[in-house]
Parts: sequence; C-alpha cells; structure tokens
Amino acid sequence: MISPLDRKLLRDLSKMKGQVLAVSLVMACGLAMMIMTRSLILTLESTRSAYYQEFAMADVFATLKRAPLSEAEPFKKLPGVAAVEPRVVLDVTLDLPGLTEPATGHLISLPEDGGQPKLNRVFLRTGRFPRPDERRAVIVGESFAIENHLSPGDSLVAVINGRRETLQIVGIGLSPEFVFEARAGETLPDHKRFSVIWMPYRALAVAYNMDGAFNDLCLDLAPGANPAPIVSEIDRRLARYGAGGAITRDDQASAQRLDDELRVLHSLALAYPLVFLSVAAFMVNAVLSRIVRLQREQIAQMKALGYSSKQVGGHYLKFVLVIGVLGTIIGSFAGRWMGGGLVSLYTEFFRFPHLEFQLDTQALGIALFISLGASAVGVTTVVWQAVKLPPAEAMRPEPPADFKPSVFERIGLTHFFSPAYRMALRNIERRPWQALFTAAGLALATGLMVLPGAMNDSIDHLLTFQWNRVARQDVTVFLTEPSSLKGLHDLEHLPGVTRAEPIRSVPARLVYGHHQRKLAVTGLSRGSHLNRLLDENSKPIVMPREGLVMSEKLAEVIGARIGDEVRVEVLDGRRPILTVPIRGLVTDFAGVAAYMDIDALRRALKEGETVNGAHLAVDQKHWDRFMREVKDTPRAAFVMVKKDQLAAFRETTGKSMGILRKLYFTLAVIVAFGVVYNSARIALSERSRELATLRVVGFRMPEVRGVLVGELATLVLLALPAGLLFGRGLALFIISSFSTETVRLPILINTSTYATAILVVLTAAGLSFTLVSRMLAKLDLVGVLKARD
Repeated sequence: MISPLDRKLLRDLSKMKGQVLAVSLVMACGLAMMIMTRSLILTLESTRSAYYQEFAMADVFATLKRAPLSEAEPFKKLPGVAAVEPRVVLDVTLDLPGLTEPATGHLISLPEDGGQPKLNRVFLRTGRFPRPDERRAVIVGESFAIENHLSPGDSLVAVINGRRETLQIVGIGLSPEFVFEARAGETLPDHKRFSVIWMPYRALAVAYNMDGAFNDLCLDLAPGANPAPIVSEIDRRLARYGAGGAITRDDQASAQRLDDELRVLHSLALAYPLVFLSVAAFMVNAVLSRIVRLQREQIAQMKALGYSSKQVGGHYLKFVLVIGVLGTIIGSFAGRWMGGGLVSLYTEFFRFPHLEFQLDTQALGIALFISLGASAVGVTTVVWQAVKLPPAEAMRPEPPADFKPSVFERIGLTHFFSPAYRMALRNIERRPWQALFTAAGLALATGLMVLPGAMNDSIDHLLTFQWNRVARQDVTVFLTEPSSLKGLHDLEHLPGVTRAEPIRSVPARLVYGHHQRKLAVTGLSRGSHLNRLLDENSKPIVMPREGLVMSEKLAEVIGARIGDEVRVEVLDGRRPILTVPIRGLVTDFAGVAAYMDIDALRRALKEGETVNGAHLAVDQKHWDRFMREVKDTPRAAFVMVKKDQLAAFRETTGKSMGILRKLYFTLAVIVAFGVVYNSARIALSERSRELATLRVVGFRMPEVRGVLVGELATLVLLALPAGLLFGRGLALFIISSFSTETVRLPILINTSTYATAILVVLTAAGLSFTLVSRMLAKLDLVGVLKARD
C-alpha cells in the first residue's frame, strides 16, 4: 500500500516534473563524468596489470654498445633478480612502397631456439614465430601492419647495416614493452612510419657483427625487491661496454606514457564532477525551498492530522531521494555509454591484446551516495524549517514581504527604470540568500562553458607554437653513429637541402639534490634558425656559451632554478661528469630536454667537431628526390619529418582532445539551460499570485513579463563576471592536470572563448524566458488569486 504522504509526493513530482528532470540532468552530467573516468581508470589499470603479468613485462631495462653474452650471466645471481634476458636491439630504415618518407623499424632479437622471449613476450595476433633457420622472417607490430595493410606472407624492404634486405612477414604481434609505440624521444605515435619488428637472434646479430653479444638487457625482479642497488650494479658492470644507464619500469617510455594518462584520469575523476554536483546542490536547495514555502498550510495540516516532525522531514527528504536516484540512473547509463565510446580512442595511443570497457560497479554506489549527499547538503536547512514549523503558525499565510524601496531606489539610481524593473530589484533585495544561490548556480554554469573553449585555444596555440615558431625545419635526420663534419656535409649535399644545422646529443643523467633524470643533452649551434628555443614569452633564447638551457618542466621536476648548478653524468664515450649552471628555461610541450652550446658540449666531451644529426630545410620541389636519397643513406638511423609529426598529432592527440572538448561542451550546455530554466520556473511559481494581481489591476502582459524576466536577467548578468572568473580557474586546473613529463598543453584562453560562454548562457536564458513567458500567459488569474487562508 502506498501511504498518503507518498501519494502526495507523487502528485507533487508530477506537477514539477520539468524541474525534477532539469536538476536530475545536471546531477547526471557530473555523475556520468565520474563513472566514465573511474571506469576508464579501472579498464586501463586492470588490462595493463593482466597484460604485464601474463606476458612478463620486465622491471629493469639497460642499453649498451656491445658486450659478450657471458657478461649477462652474473646478473642472474644478484639478490632480487628473477630472470635476465640479453638481446640485440637496433633501428633500421624501412622502404615502403607508396610511402615517400622513410619509415623506422625497431628490430628486437628473438631467442635462438625460436620460442618466446622470457621477458617482454610477444602476443601473436596472427601468423607464427620465425623458425631459427629463417634468416629474414619477422613479426611486425600490429598498428604498423594495420596502417600499411600488411599481413603474414607480405614483405617489406629494410636497410640493414647498409644493405637493402627483403624481410618476410610471418606474424603480426604486440608486446607489453610497447603498449605506447613510438620512436625514442617522440611523444606521439606514428603507426604508419614506425614499427617494432621481431626477428631471430642469429640473423640480426650476424648482420651487425653482434653474434655472441648483446646490446640490450632486460631483467625481471622478485616481488618486493629493491631495484636501486640492482640498477647501480648494472651501470657499474656495463659501463665499460658503453651502457647508457639502466632504468626501471617507471621510467620506461611506454609505461611512463600510460602512467601519465592514468594520472590525468585520476585528476578528472574528482574535480570536474564536483562542479556539476555543486550546481545540482544549489538547484535542489532552490526547488525544495520553494516547495516548503508554498506548502506551509499543507505542513500544518499534516502535523494537525498526527504526522510527526520526523515523518514530515522524511517526506521532503524523499524529494531529494527521487532526484538523486533519477540522476544516478541517468548518469550511470550516460557514463557507461560515454566510457565505451572513449575506450576506442585509447587504441590510437595504447595497444593491448584486448581492451574492453569495464564498468566500475563500485562507482555506481559511490555515485548514488555522492548524489544523495550533495542533495542533502543543499536542503538540510530547508527541511529543518519544515520540521520546526509550528502548526498554528503554518496555518497562517506567510507574512507579506517588506516592499519598501530598494537600496538602489533610496540612493537615487532608479529614476530611469520602469516600475516593473523596480519591482524586480525589490524582490532580489528582500530575498538575498535565494538571489545569491541562484546567481552562484548561474556562475558555475557559466564557468563550465569556458573549459571546452580553453582546450580548443590551447591546442590551436600548441600547433602554432610547436610547428611554426619552434620547429622550422622540414626534416631532422639522426645518424647511426657520431661522425665528423663530413657527416654534416653529406647531409647538406642531399638533393634540395637549403640549410643544415648540426646536432650533437649524448645520453646523460642530470642530478640535482635528490632528484635525477636520464635524458639526452643536445648540443645546438648558437643562433640556430631551424629549431629555436623559446621562453615563456615566445622570445628566442640565445644559447649561452657555457651552461645548460632546459625545459621548464624539467626544472620543475628536479626543483632547480636559473643559476643553480646541476651535475651532468655523461653516459657515453669517456663518460665525464660535469657541473654545469642552468642559464635559461625553455617553454616546450612534449617531453623534457636539456641543451648546450654544441661547441661547449664538444669541449666537455673532449672531442672534435662531431655531429650525430642535423635539422634540415628542404626545397619542396626536390622533396621526392631528397627522400629517395635518405632511404639509401646507410648512415641515417631514422628521420623525423615535421609534417608527418603534425599529421600524427592531429590524428591522435588532436582528435581525442576534440572529442573531449565536444563532450564537455555538451554537458556544459545541459547545465546552463537546466540552471536558468529551473530558476525561471521557481520564480514563476513563487510570484504567480503577485504577477496575476498586476494583470488584474491593469498591467499589460509585457509589463508583467518584465517583472519576472527583469529579475532573472539581472541575476544572469550579475553571475556572468563571476562565472567567467571561475571558468578561468577551472580551465587552469583541468589543463594543468594534463601537464606531465611526456606531454603538456599551454594554458591560453582567448576572448572568443569568454564570448562563446556568455552567448551560450544568454541563449539558454532567452529560451528559458520564452518558455516561462508562455506559462505566464496561460495563468488562471481566478484560480491563482483565490485566498490561501
């Protein structure tokens, strides 16, 4: 049996279904974001954990020049080491038909017995493993195969140690070592021009005179083992073999990129939904306040009929329960739908054997708890008023409001205002808290509109900054080994090259206090024109003759400032240890980097005029000839083409950010319309008697409408500045959460973004005013004016 109070509840809900739906939708937006992000976190973390465990992702990685296989044996006896895998790893140039630019193949040797590696095993999507006696049989990465329409039985041409070799594809695979698959030092995947390729150890080792040797080492550690002493021992033992410094899984490029993505999701899972729920709390407060005020007599009658204060309070709290449950149901379905759609985006960045959306069921319970909590916080004082209202007092109509002149009238600022607008100002002043809560909700709705535009502004600035102001070169070519100036001259004389600027980079470990980072220190010519270093004001930094210039993010991570001295432990050649002051900070948005004057770096390395790469400007008329020559240049390790990097950005990061931007915009529009509509409906409900009276005493409909619309329009206009300020803060926080060592977004908000936010809110206000005006025109004047006492 449904109790009388519950039947009353259903009647009240049916009468205000539009407002209930508006509040529930706003709440659902926040809950959908929370459920979506928490479910994406669960999906990525559980998939990663299972993949890493099943396919034996290594814990420690080390690279070196060349060492005999016997040197790997002692590491098996180190305390805490569970498994050791020596291998040969090399980059080669791939010549693909129909592709002008050279692609890069990252060759990794497979065990001599033809089976799976002990560590970083290969998930075979299709095909088979190469047999040990198959000299040129390979497995290629799945993303590369899909982009280039390759399958087992196809072939590709690779320049292996200066010789063009035809490789036969026998399998398509994946590895946990390359969930994020990109060239070393790059922060964006380019699946068309880069692939991991697995081939038999002997075929690869013999081609590079590495038979019986290795140049890459992976280790698996026992559970709970401390990696620090093991890393130190690896560095010590392999230093004479040109080791570049061992790293743990946390610093491995692919794992770090996935960790950064999860860190961003954790930030979004809390901050953004909190704003929506705050708006919903304001709206619930306004709705229930209006109900309690309009149902004073009903509250008195309920108490007179024997209902206790607890029952009356519970009755009004059920409004909150209905709104919270409805918001949770809508938010759950929306979060599930949005999360399932966004999972497909992650396949552009991260490759797993299987990546299926997993709904975080715990998030559903948390969502219900949070929605009810946010609603309860918004209505606590209102329900308390209903509970404490004495029956005798409640039976009397609410005391008439004080209609004395407003503050603005008393100081003489309303001489030119119409009587209708003066009434609107008086109503705002006599209910300041209601006006404040309404304005606060409108401000939050306005602020939500700023974020999507700010993301668009940031991406546009990044594209202009990175690919027009900083990177002016057409191509960057890196050599297989450091060379004398002859290597630079050879690059300068390639067809179409109009300018060449040398690069000398060395692997190093930067140490400052307790912080350290392993990266390449890059030597550039003073006054470089093709690849410029810019400060936070986009002004070129003049490379100092001595000292380091580093990324702002790197300085932030290690806690250093301009003028501080850092220790640079070079991990190549004579391996000198330098103490170098920081002379400048570079604004960049991908990875972290450190730079020196190329001549100063050469002096520190005690070497002549060496180079291991160059930035090149190429005449586009000779582009095809230039690329053909590069493909046939054995000394070219890999080539980075600026336009290809830009295309990769648009296809991956730009595309995903665009979808997120549209999602945020849609949610913000729903909130903006919901808040304004809810405020307008409440104002109409509360003032219907007053507005009907004005009609009866002779006010024309436009004048009566002006009283209602004038009040709401004033609150909207007052909320806009505060909303834009809040939106700026929210955008700064959210965009800052994208700031990691691997990728960042500039923080920029154009005037057009603020204008769009204002336009959307005003449009929502206009639509809401139109709907409410129609309701006002349909008011039953006789029914509304009947005495309530």
